Amino acid sequence: MHKTGYYTHPECRRHEMGAGHPECPERLDAIQERLLMSGLDIGLTAIEAPAASFDDLALAHDVDYIDHLRLTSHCLIEDQAATGTAYAHMDPDTAMNSHTWEAALHSAGAAIAATDAVINGELANAFCAVRPPGHHAMRRKAMGFCFFNNVAVAVKHAIHQHGLKRVAVVDFDVHHGNGTEDILANDEHVLMVSFFQHPFYPYSGTEKQASNMVNIPVPAYTRGMDVRDLVENYWVPRLEEFKPELIFISAGFDAHREDDMGQMGLTEQDYAWITQRICDIAKRHGKGRIVSCLEGGYALSALGRSVEAHIRVLADL
Repeated sequence: MHKTGYYTHPECRRHEMGAGHPECPERLDAIQERLLMSGLDIGLTAIEAPAASFDDLALAHDVDYIDHLRLTSHCLIEDQAATGTAYAHMDPDTAMNSHTWEAALHSAGAAIAATDAVINGELANAFCAVRPPGHHAMRRKAMGFCFFNNVAVAVKHAIHQHGLKRVAVVDFDVHHGNGTEDILANDEHVLMVSFFQHPFYPYSGTEKQASNMVNIPVPAYTRGMDVRDLVENYWVPRLEEFKPELIFISAGFDAHREDDMGQMGLTEQDYAWITQRICDIAKRHGKGRIVSCLEGGYALSALGRSVEAHIRVLADL
């Protein structure tokens, strides 16, 4: 039976970075409400995400960096108890509150648990509805709303704990996944393919590409049909040549035409098409194994519709 896992955790809602911040708890509500409204939730296997361990995180992150975030969290919990509110800013756009540490542990833990379940054949594939997102988190640095790199941690887990030799990462967020590239560049077991608006935050991904990176910068206002052509002409040949045993998706939906975080022109039909192409490759080379993790997507209605389209393809519904 085709089973798609749906991983999330209540702590992922409790992390927030202040009033009016676009990366808000309501993002998960928008996804859940859309799945309920469409009836798609009935076809998914809902699983509460466990927390990642320190050793899990250390596969992709510097131990001093992990310790720094943990210590910052302890201080915030004390400040929260004393003052009622507390934030610690990692950069102008990225802040921890007293729940961020636990939320980040469960976000990375979702990706790891999904990886285990998919590799062990318990699930055909999985979607992780988690936050904070991960693809800007570098080995030693939080940035771009991200603290731990959920996908990179899970990639390293698949290689080190399961012995996989060929793992692919597909990133279709509107922003370059600089953190994922920082952690996975030049890893002979990994191929990463992406497109992203350029020039645009984080102003990376176009110079000194490692041989295992297929970065495709595109100008603002690029539409879905042009992206489909790029996927077909650049991503697919490299993925077919690589023959991935497992594919991770950094599933950012902020390239949607309704999302003003970026200026691209994708629709939910484009996300469905991209997902289908990824599924086709996964079926040919990796027993259909896919683990998808939520990244960006800030226009709540468009986010809900896009995730529905993405999951509908994954679940073959």
